[in-house]
Amino acid sequence: MLKKLAQASLAAAVSAIALLPMLGAAPAVAQEGEDIDITIGWVPPDITGVFKTATNFFELAAQDANKNGFNVKILTKSPTSPTAFAEQVSIIEDMIQRKVDLIAVSPAEVATVKPALVRATQAGIPVVVVNLLEPIDGVDVSSYIGFDNTQGAEVSAYSVVDYFGGPGVLGTGEKVDVEPGTYLDLKFWEDLASKLSAEDKAKIKARGAIIEGVAGGFFSTARLNGFRKVLEQFPGIEIVGGTCAGDWNREKGTRCAEDILQGNQDDLDFIWAASNEMGLGAMLVAGAQNRLETTQDGAEIGNKKVAIFTNDVTPESVDRIAEGKMIAETTHGFADWGWFGTKFAVELACGLEVPKTFDIRPRSVYEANARNFYPEPKLESIDWKAIRANCKKAD
Repeated sequence: MLKKLAQASLAAAVSAIALLPMLGAAPAVAQEGEDIDITIGWVPPDITGVFKTATNFFELAAQDANKNGFNVKILTKSPTSPTAFAEQVSIIEDMIQRKVDLIAVSPAEVATVKPALVRATQAGIPVVVVNLLEPIDGVDVSSYIGFDNTQGAEVSAYSVVDYFGGPGVLGTGEKVDVEPGTYLDLKFWEDLASKLSAEDKAKIKARGAIIEGVAGGFFSTARLNGFRKVLEQFPGIEIVGGTCAGDWNREKGTRCAEDILQGNQDDLDFIWAASNEMGLGAMLVAGAQNRLETTQDGAEIGNKKVAIFTNDVTPESVDRIAEGKMIAETTHGFADWGWFGTKFAVELACGLEVPKTFDIRPRSVYEANARNFYPEPKLESIDWKAIRANCKKAD
């Protein structure tokens, strides 16, 4: 009799287990008190300069999470240079093979990484893209953290306009009072420019040169288009010669600056470099030749000195801006990339919703507001305890 009861109980248990999939069993969740393991594969196109800053904040956010019930690991791998496109693809493939919980990537070039990102999503690995907001066709990206590259360059162009006589916070033009913490973003600059007549715009004069990134690449093309779009409104600002491709690299940017200064010894007023690695190289070259125009010198055309404008904003470039050695730079929010990159990655690994886009809003950094950005950028706190309490991930 006991034997028959035991057999019946076993049969009932087996039947119940078989029914679980049909009943839609609740997803497993990590037990309270357990640290939840999450590995984020972070694939920047480079690990120096701006991407070192982003990486630092990926890791800082992970450290913060790990005090609150997580065990987040940032697995960072980058190609040997920003133009080693095939290497970045191989790294993404390696992250897929490692079965990381999420891949965060800043594409060296969008077209080259697209097939690898498709394979990642097909393998069930969510993808977060940083450094752009423009959607990548055919890829199911979970979240974009970044900015419009065209708008970022437009903001830089307006800084040049301001410095050489337009309204704003720089140079010789009409000074505008701004409250502390005001975003000097594209809307700010467009509102000021909208009040200028065609005659006013024609009075603003300067001659400059451009150092771009990778010639013909997505990011470089977008930034060139934005910069030129603004300057088309100001016929007195002339760009001399063709653009020099610095490949987002300080050494190559330095060589570009040397060639530009050699070819324009008497009549160049500014250089705009599309990234700050190249801009810092240009600053060093101009300084070595006693041709660097600082904020202490003041804006002046035709004096053989050259003002430097650029895009990105890192701790190093903020120091140079605060010293007056670089006139203005447009921030792309590298601290935000890492801080929110880790946050969104953990939330995705936990089965939680994240914003489809997170807009950094490029804005001008100059001598008076530089210390708002580094060494202690203002970032909103992350409620890791709430994320942990709602996390659906089970190891």
